[in-house]
Amino acid sequence: MSASASLPEVHSSVQTAAPSLLKRMFAFAGPAYLISVGYMDPGNWATDLEGGARFGYQLLWVLAMSNLMAILLQTLSARLGIVTRRDLAQACRESYPPFVSTSLWLLCEVAIAACDLAEVLGAAIGFNLLFHIPLLAGVAITAADTLLILLFTRLGIRFIESFVLALVTVITCCFLIELTIAKPVISSIFTGLVPRLDSSSLYVAIGILGATVMPHNLYLHSALVQTRRFGASLAEKRSACRYNLIDSVIALNGAMIVNAAILILAATVFFQRGLIVTEIQQAHLLLAPLLGTTAASILFSVALLCAGQSSTLTGTLAGQIVMEGFLNLRMRPWLRRFITRTLAVIPAALTIYFAGDKGTYKLLILSQVVLSLQLPFAVIPLVQFTSDRKRMGELANTRVWAAISWVIAAVIVLLNVRLVSMELSEWMEAAGAYRIWLAAGLAPILLFLGALLLWITFEPVLPRMLRELRRGHVALPAGVPDDWSAPAYRRILLPLDHSDGDRETVAHAAALAKANGSDLHLLHIEEDVPSQLYGSLSSTAEVEAGRDYFEAIAESLRKQSIDAHLVITTGKSPRATIVEWAKANSPDLIVMGAHGHGAIKDLIFGRTIDAVRHALNVPILVVRRGKRG
Repeated sequence: MSASASLPEVHSSVQTAAPSLLKRMFAFAGPAYLISVGYMDPGNWATDLEGGARFGYQLLWVLAMSNLMAILLQTLSARLGIVTRRDLAQACRESYPPFVSTSLWLLCEVAIAACDLAEVLGAAIGFNLLFHIPLLAGVAITAADTLLILLFTRLGIRFIESFVLALVTVITCCFLIELTIAKPVISSIFTGLVPRLDSSSLYVAIGILGATVMPHNLYLHSALVQTRRFGASLAEKRSACRYNLIDSVIALNGAMIVNAAILILAATVFFQRGLIVTEIQQAHLLLAPLLGTTAASILFSVALLCAGQSSTLTGTLAGQIVMEGFLNLRMRPWLRRFITRTLAVIPAALTIYFAGDKGTYKLLILSQVVLSLQLPFAVIPLVQFTSDRKRMGELANTRVWAAISWVIAAVIVLLNVRLVSMELSEWMEAAGAYRIWLAAGLAPILLFLGALLLWITFEPVLPRMLRELRRGHVALPAGVPDDWSAPAYRRILLPLDHSDGDRETVAHAAALAKANGSDLHLLHIEEDVPSQLYGSLSSTAEVEAGRDYFEAIAESLRKQSIDAHLVITTGKSPRATIVEWAKANSPDLIVMGAHGHGAIKDLIFGRTIDAVRHALNVPILVVRRGKRG
């Protein structure tokens, strides 16, 4: 099945041709700003607050290093999307076996849900602090952004980018005002840029890194850059990469300023007074009395609300990209976003209901651990794909940049493995007498994740024998025949479903029928309720329009001297009906389009093409949409 475009509703919707350099830079600006909000979400707030409150300015260098890593990785993600016209999820699906690809999808969905969880909680806390709305009600309000993003998508990707940029601007202004009120010592801030780390600050440093580099942003960025319309030539792709690099540097440095401001604020207000603050609500309560103005708490709440809401918007888009890219499923936008949001809202609501406000902080920490687990599974494929010259051509990573990318990937993997191991140790200690059961439950998960990580890391360098084993053994024939004449196709079956891919499918079938002098049988199955109840007596407007459409196709084929026969029938299962007709009429060849029924039916009942090919001993030509000729 061919992959559809990333974010099809806004794909190539932004014109980048412009007479001046400045206007062209403005046309490309935007995707990185949507990405940047993921680097200043409530999960980042929690780690930045704890880092500043416990260690002062000491961990500022960790933020700077994390930002450099993020810029490099996001640049690679953008380049992958620009050069290959594939997002990272699509590239994984096309490169890995189904089991590996499905496993990566499941991991990514869990990570997106975890990230969305942190963002939903952050926005709910913001509503609570600012308007005294209960957390449960805040979660419900935040969940309504599913409808909001639907509206925004209809207005275009530039509107979404402008809206998010406005929220980011509000966040930045709030913290700059906070810093002005707090009056940090500038000379002390610069001391934090000197790298130093001890055993006590290691955990928090790793947490900052894990919260900074977001795995779903790597998938998202590779899709968002495809909203720009640019040419397919090497020069135009190189130019697009250059403009997106500028976009990434500006946007991500802006995100670092926000994170640094949070850490500096915590260091100035809390660390210098010897106060250990680890919770967002705690920081909010202390800011006003310590700084001597209620404006400090209000600004903090406004910034938190904006951070949570903006992050949920981009998180929902990431969920769409991941589902469509890994599974090649086309689902109605409202349903797809509803599923994504539900995965975050339910655990947030349950935690608040059973554990109260204090449980939200533990849930935020858990979300960061889950993100840490997912990060290597996004970084390693990204580095592999962008270093592959067969895939990227002249725009593949140079040896130097490939080496730097692999070093960064290794550092991220090792640090995140360390973070997860430290968190798991705490879980085991807290489990007490139940630690055996906890270990028994976690062991298979960790073994699976370890095996999967090793596989995607070393798959490109596996010996040829092992690579063939994963594809299945192929038995070669004893000899090569002398006669390669094509079989005669006297009767061709062409199932149609009046989808966008009908044109390509009919064109291929017509060419074969004309070349072989074949009878061409067009088969359409009506699945609507009236057709199911009344069969051929059904006469709804939709049914009549469909029949006229297929009659027109058949007539057009007859004008080309093709013996076309139209069969319109009813059936609850298209695959069963196709198989039944084929068994009764014995076609020599079946021509089918790659896109059949809707995503929900394919998901629940299986794809029609696979079902037909397994049920019949008849050659099947699968026509992929957009692959003519």
